[in-house]
Amino acid sequence: MDFELTEELKMLREMTYKFAVAECAPVSKECDEHEKYTPEIRKKAAENGLVGAWVPEAYGGAGAGFLGNAIITEELSRVDMGIGLNIGAATFGCEAIFQYGTEEQKQKYIPPVCRGELVSAGAFTEANAGTDVAGYKTRAVKDGSDYIVNGNKMFITNGTVCDFMVTQCITNPEEKKHNSFSLIIIPADAKGVTRNKIHGKMGIRASDTAEIAFEDVRVPQSNLVGKEGRGFYQLMHFFDVTRILVSAQGLGLGVACLETSVKYCKERTAFGAPLGSYQLTQKKLTEMAIMIEALRGLVYKSAWLVDQGKPDFTLAAMAKFYSGQTAVFCANNAVELHGGYGYIDEYSVQKWYRDAKILELYEGTKEAEILTIGRALMAK
Repeated sequence: MDFELTEELKMLREMTYKFAVAECAPVSKECDEHEKYTPEIRKKAAENGLVGAWVPEAYGGAGAGFLGNAIITEELSRVDMGIGLNIGAATFGCEAIFQYGTEEQKQKYIPPVCRGELVSAGAFTEANAGTDVAGYKTRAVKDGSDYIVNGNKMFITNGTVCDFMVTQCITNPEEKKHNSFSLIIIPADAKGVTRNKIHGKMGIRASDTAEIAFEDVRVPQSNLVGKEGRGFYQLMHFFDVTRILVSAQGLGLGVACLETSVKYCKERTAFGAPLGSYQLTQKKLTEMAIMIEALRGLVYKSAWLVDQGKPDFTLAAMAKFYSGQTAVFCANNAVELHGGYGYIDEYSVQKWYRDAKILELYEGTKEAEILTIGRALMAK
């Protein structure tokens, strides 16, 4: 059992963090305040092999695997989780194409995203169906050689900046609920697609989030991903993989909170002594460090197992659950340790506090992860 990263992964970690400090840090505050998406940074990241790093070289990726992708996500999130998401989630939806799409679909959509030329999105969540993915209502009805799509999607990452969306639709309403869905690729500029940016998010404000409406949108049936009626199961497998990226976000944010807090507690004095000399301070920092190290083991092992062709989706759910807990805990402690300074925008910890909460909500709420893990335990 070897826990040492390869030299290639160590270099990837160092390069990614340097990129984040040079490109993301200078605009982090501006993008947070103005909800500004960062296409220029995404394109530079693509030039450095950081977009779709999990994608094999045959399809334009860096071939770094999911462990490499997790490390990239971790290092970007140490600096700005929202801008990092613009880079890491540029391929969001392509995972399903890679897993289930035709060779033609893979060649058409995945390489341009990895080159930074296109952006993908996963149009899954609806206003009344988030965690309950079987409750989606968007319909795709056959008409000749096409599908005609009608429905609405909510909270779609990359919604107004994407070039295409992998969309969950009901195609077989007569079938039992889980067998009625299909994944269909819908061009973002197709007639009948309306996209509205959602403003006023609590955190990850640099990331684009949108509400999308489909009104008699016509797409060819060749845009079907995988088999008709298998969309629910394909989407479950999709999330089993992509939640590892979310888990790595929490890891990076937690590391940032700890590093910044340690530095502050060395410099700040209280009652004539460094803040870090007090046991209560050390307790907070120690608990942060322990949770981060435990989370790193969950994230890295989950990603490594996918790369080995032996994915453990229960472990990935554990990583996702613990990522949210760790990020929220570390961000809360960081604000408390900074005192009043932690509550103003001069210090980044207040932003990290706002960013952290989404990790308990998207890609499956913490309650959904509990159900996933609990059911696995009961099935043994």
